[in-house]
Amino acid sequence: MQIDLSDLEGWREAAACLGSDVNFFASPEDAMAIANARMICGGCPVADECLTYAIETNQHEGIWGGHTPRERVKLRRRWLVEIRKAG
Repeated sequence: MQIDLSDLEGWREAAACLGSDVNFFASPEDAMAIANARMICGGCPVADECLTYAIETNQHEGIWGGHTPRERVKLRRRWLVEIRKAG
């Protein structure tokens, strides 16, 4: 689940949210904002890269790859367990 963090611009430029209202992605407590963000993320060709970036860089705010901060915490825990097992 690792991406090349040096190639951030490549996936960001292909993001479906590019140019969208950032309030959809910055309001994880607002159910309507979450629904709007997930709708955009649902059709995004780089949602997986976005989510991976957020998990690997431990982003605590906003919607990334269609996931809220709480959802990402759970995913990050699993990811860290996998890394420890592999190491």
